[in-house]
Amino acid sequence: MNNAYIGVGGNLGDRGATLRAAVDRLRAEPGLQVRAVSRLYETDPVGGPVGQPAFLNGAVAVVTERSPAELLTFLHQVEQQFGRIRTVKDGPRTLDLDLLLYDDCILDSPTLTLPHPRMHERAFVLVPLAEIAPTVRHPRTGQTIAELLSHVGTAGVREATPPHPTTPELAGLRVLVTGSTRGIGAAIATACAAHGATVFTHGRQPLSADLTATISPNQHFCADFTDSAAVARLAEDAWAATDGAGLDVLICNAGTDTLTGDAAQWSFAQKLQSLLAVDLQATVYLSRAIGDKMKTRGHGVILTIGWDQAETGMEGDSGQLFAAVKGAITCFTRSLALSLAPAVRVNCIAPGWIRTAWGETASSLWQERVRRETPLGIWGLPEDIAATAVWLASPAARFLTGQTIRVNGGAVRA
Repeated sequence: MNNAYIGVGGNLGDRGATLRAAVDRLRAEPGLQVRAVSRLYETDPVGGPVGQPAFLNGAVAVVTERSPAELLTFLHQVEQQFGRIRTVKDGPRTLDLDLLLYDDCILDSPTLTLPHPRMHERAFVLVPLAEIAPTVRHPRTGQTIAELLSHVGTAGVREATPPHPTTPELAGLRVLVTGSTRGIGAAIATACAAHGATVFTHGRQPLSADLTATISPNQHFCADFTDSAAVARLAEDAWAATDGAGLDVLICNAGTDTLTGDAAQWSFAQKLQSLLAVDLQATVYLSRAIGDKMKTRGHGVILTIGWDQAETGMEGDSGQLFAAVKGAITCFTRSLALSLAPAVRVNCIAPGWIRTAWGETASSLWQERVRRETPLGIWGLPEDIAATAVWLASPAARFLTGQTIRVNGGAVRA
């Protein structure tokens, strides 16, 4: 794997939203891992037509299997996907993705120069790059990025103003997200909080530092879902923590990770036992307990997490395990929706290839499988599942219940 640094910029449209979406597009690309992302900085245009808008700029550190030329081609493809049109030199643009550095490579060709020419002279490149790679050395000058920045200075570069919050779809709602200390669960909890909800989190361990910035540790519950009594206590404690109002939304995301860590070495029987307890039984017990309370009160939303290949199947031990457990969750969701209607809506989200901890370290064979089996040709991100959960939990999805929503990049399997 090779280390590369990419400059991101743009000065048309919603600049911040475009740059953040572009970074997510890089994160979703098979065979490419985003390791660090800088803050965004606003700068006046350098060159180009007079009177064009100010730019937002940032920097991204990645590791990749691609060659410099292949990486550049990919970056140009992403620019085009975001509406980049190359007409006027240094003119206004929706998105600029510049390959700044690629390991210690020095290259001069008709289509690519490495390091990027004049990067060592430009504060709008060096300020965000120094934030994520201060000790990396410029292959031609031998100086670190921090040293180059000290010579150039930071004049004209200012940190971008955070975007104004959008209308909170979940304002006033009280949401419990199980298994929310990392991965998909953490993304769901963060998204719900960002959209105005009061979020209660759950995990076997205390709340991570990443989440304490948006969610109070006082709203976190520790419970081991292999213990059915602990699940029952969580239902009571979480409902009581709302000062009598009760939960509005339950998102059953907790699950056993049998693909990474020590659990990857467990026997088939051990994996099955844990998946049945944590993924299936805890979902059933918790949904029934909180669902009854919601129905008695007169309203609520429950979301479960399935798997897009549960119905069609996948070869291997993991396919058999996940199909059995997640398939059961999907079927249970439909029956629970009928049992709790019309007061409570119940739906299942069925993720496809989502880049969680396992996806970050998956081999090139799996990376190619993702590309081959997903019509969009990319990984899904935890944020994609979170966005779906926010919508399903919101009043905008008021006419949906008993459904399985596949978030899988368009994969259609017979």
